[in-house]
Amino acid sequence: MIEHISDTARWVAYYRAMETDRPDALFRDPYARRLAGPVGEAIVDRVHRGRQMAWAMIVRTAVFDEIILDQVTSHGVDLVVNLACGLDTRPWRLPLPPDLRWVDVDLPGILEAKTSALSGERPTCRYEAVPTDLTDPAARDALLSRLAPAGQQALIVTEGLLIYLLPEQVLDLAHALHRPAAFRWWLTDLASPRLLKMLARSWGSTLERGNAPFRFGPAEGTAFFRPAGWREAIFRSTLEEARRLRREMPRMWLWRLLGRLSSAKERESVRRMSGYVLLERAAA
Repeated sequence: MIEHISDTARWVAYYRAMETDRPDALFRDPYARRLAGPVGEAIVDRVHRGRQMAWAMIVRTAVFDEIILDQVTSHGVDLVVNLACGLDTRPWRLPLPPDLRWVDVDLPGILEAKTSALSGERPTCRYEAVPTDLTDPAARDALLSRLAPAGQQALIVTEGLLIYLLPEQVLDLAHALHRPAAFRWWLTDLASPRLLKMLARSWGSTLERGNAPFRFGPAEGTAFFRPAGWREAIFRSTLEEARRLRREMPRMWLWRLLGRLSSAKERESVRRMSGYVLLERAAA
């Protein structure tokens, strides 16, 4: 089962492998099964409703793919910094420009496992892996200062990271990311307190045992980031995107039926329960 937070990367990789096996796959990740290994498959099989919940990770992967490609091709992004990258394989599987610089950042063990599994595979862009403990503010800030001159229009990615942090850690990270002027965009997923409660009922004990509890789900949503100089540019609701991509959770029809009977405020609360957010740099 989950013994360390790094095991969650294998968990997510196995979901990508599941999607890749489908004839109507939203994306193809030929490396996912190799990276997930037996541990990833075992986690999916053993956690509560592991396979039924695959839709959420698959939708997140597909939407992040879309937003990243759009930022790179249409908005001049020349540097992508993927913090807590886990076993993500976008530098190998996405059609990225060869002159784009992509920097993966995570714990040494995770990066070593990934680079070892992908040895011999050629990334589509200029790729660099930088081992850094992001829970060490000094090490993190030194890394960000070093990377800042590498691009003029940088996109920061924190896929699946913030939910594991305390609010004060997220705010500190937000301030740190705002300091370099080149860091123009920040792509992340965002949960609400309502979603945290739902996830705690399903996976809470499993994640606690692996010292990886879900912690961050601000009641104010994207407004949480405003004091640190970040404003919402795009919000894409998980539930709406799941319907668009035809990867809805089981019995979603019942949620929609109940939604028609609820108030406009309640419907908006449900829509914002979980989503994918592109933040843009603003005045702090």
